[in-house]
Amino acid sequence: MLTAQRRDVLLDRLHRDGRIVAKDLAAELGLSPDTVRRDLRDLAQAGLCQRVYGGALPASPAVGDLASRRGVSVASKDRVASAAARLVTPGCTAILDGGTTTLAVARALPPDLDATIVTHSPGVAAALVEHPRVEVVVLGGRLFKHSGVACGAAAVEAAQRVTADVFLLGVTGVHPTAGLTTGDADEAAMKRALARRAADTFVLASAEKIGAASRFAVLPLGDVAGVVTDVAADDPTLVELRRAGVALVPA
Repeated sequence: MLTAQRRDVLLDRLHRDGRIVAKDLAAELGLSPDTVRRDLRDLAQAGLCQRVYGGALPASPAVGDLASRRGVSVASKDRVASAAARLVTPGCTAILDGGTTTLAVARALPPDLDATIVTHSPGVAAALVEHPRVEVVVLGGRLFKHSGVACGAAAVEAAQRVTADVFLLGVTGVHPTAGLTTGDADEAAMKRALARRAADTFVLASAEKIGAASRFAVLPLGDVAGVVTDVAADDPTLVELRRAGVALVPA
């Protein structure tokens, strides 16, 4: 089997099964495990899969910079944002993560909402300027331009002074075995710091994030109150998530 043919088979299995176990696929195709691992390494370098111990998972298309992500799954993000906005109730304190989906949440909040919104995203904060009864608290720190959010030690320290009812968390991957992941280590640490300051954390999961994985773990699935998604209930990944006890909030 030619190299290009092997890699087409690997990508087809990733799409069909949502994962590859290198030794099993090698045995099935009559290849050496080293050959499969080498092909997976090349695919990962091309951004076409995420390597994990023993194999690979689908790579998330949501790891690009903020500008490139604005055009990805726009309708799905809007549906998720509309459902997530209902979790921000009058009188509550809510933490909004950075990213395009949380920006859509900010825009979906009722104009007359009376609540406190804490965010480390200047873009999310700016979107709430026209909400006269929303008190906006911006957490400062080093601006991570890739995602347009404050990260680093100063931002984590600022988060320690916050106590919130709910945190709306953005990630780039939601996978039954890999858990919740994102593409940057500092951003993952900031997300964990924010999750520790809220009574409940809900994950915003538009279609391109379901079944995908990125390089850095954010939280295990058991640490969140639910996953807000518009993906069909019979999707194989959602079926696995439900079996694992994850609460799903339909959008």
